[in-house]
Amino acid sequence: MSAQSINGTTAEQDARSLHAGHHKVAPGEIAVGVVIGRTSEFFDFFVYAIASVLVFPSLVFPYVDALTGTLYSFGIFALAFVARPVGTLIFTQVDRIYGRGAKLTIALFLLGGSTAAIAFLPGYETIGHGSAMLLALFRMGQGVALGGSWDGLASLLAINAPEKRRGWYAMIPQLGAPIGLVVASLLFTFLIAALPAEDFLGWGWRYPFFVAFAINVVALFARLRIVVTPEYDTLFERRELQPAPLLETARTEWRTITLGAFAPLASFAMFHMVTVFPLSWVFLFTDDSPTRFLVIEAVAACFGIAAIVASGYLADRFGRRTVLAASAAAIAVFSGFAPQLLDAGETGEAIFMLLGFVLLGLSFGQSSGALSSRFSQRHRYTGSALTSDLAWLFGAGFAPLAALVLATEFGLLSAGTYLLSGAAATLVALWLNRELAETIE
Repeated sequence: MSAQSINGTTAEQDARSLHAGHHKVAPGEIAVGVVIGRTSEFFDFFVYAIASVLVFPSLVFPYVDALTGTLYSFGIFALAFVARPVGTLIFTQVDRIYGRGAKLTIALFLLGGSTAAIAFLPGYETIGHGSAMLLALFRMGQGVALGGSWDGLASLLAINAPEKRRGWYAMIPQLGAPIGLVVASLLFTFLIAALPAEDFLGWGWRYPFFVAFAINVVALFARLRIVVTPEYDTLFERRELQPAPLLETARTEWRTITLGAFAPLASFAMFHMVTVFPLSWVFLFTDDSPTRFLVIEAVAACFGIAAIVASGYLADRFGRRTVLAASAAAIAVFSGFAPQLLDAGETGEAIFMLLGFVLLGLSFGQSSGALSSRFSQRHRYTGSALTSDLAWLFGAGFAPLAALVLATEFGLLSAGTYLLSGAAATLVALWLNRELAETIE
């Protein structure tokens, strides 16, 4: 390995010098960096998701009906998940050649730049079908950047976690998702309530995308604060967090990657069933105002935060595998009746969201890196990133599109089919991997 790849870029060396006299980075400090980083990523994610329901169908696809426009919008939404493994491939090379700091800086500025570029997106009335092409390009830019934003902090946190608190520390990175959703939902709620509909569709919806760029800059410095520390660098040099070639990792660790991608599918499928899909259904097929539902979503996400925290306690007491299996079984039951609650008025919607987020929190809280300890030290960093990419692609990328198609064609109950398939995949993966029980109990 070259001296440059070990010592990193000049900027990283300067940052190390700056923190050379700093005390050892504790798990609590790593946790703060992890939560800030994940919150920024998920805020970007939910800003786009909300706009894909409330804005893009009328801005980019005004020549079709609202349902078709939303389906087109969800098709573009999925492109980020398709592009994410490509980002991992590209930025793994950047990491190996130029260092972690350079990789993270480029990836987060690409993420923020792609997000900010959407804020300037001209509509169909201005450039015709070019609007959809630009939106697709920016969305793929977000996906590539997300693949490159993997910093290994979650793995570092797991390595530094006390043996009997691994479930607790595993749930910490997952807190960023509901926090990002709460902030994005409340920001859109404020803008919709404060602005006339014409102003919101004209320029108001663009503001959250600018905010996302600013949050990314803050998150960049918070994460660089960790990745340039001597402790992180020591782990890197020991090959515990070294980026290995992607193809080599896939060839030697394919079994762990496959099982690791399918093990969290219940929570990843559930993720969109209680965030993006219900917003689209309520907006398209009910008379409820989007502001009211966004508030319900924000409140339900707070219950999700509590459930994620509870998952850490439960996992340390009963085992991560037990929590994953039990929550997957509960999600399977939920899929058989809960979607119909969306068509049962305001009370039904609230029950659906609260129950959904509690189940999501319990499962999602332990879904990250369930098999990461099974990777060899050389492949743990890259293998964990690739596993996450594939889990999001299979479990979440097409969930809003599939659920909306099923619900409109065969009724709301059928929307649970996608959710049920995710729960089944999780249970099968846990059953097949008998060694997983010994690894994460």
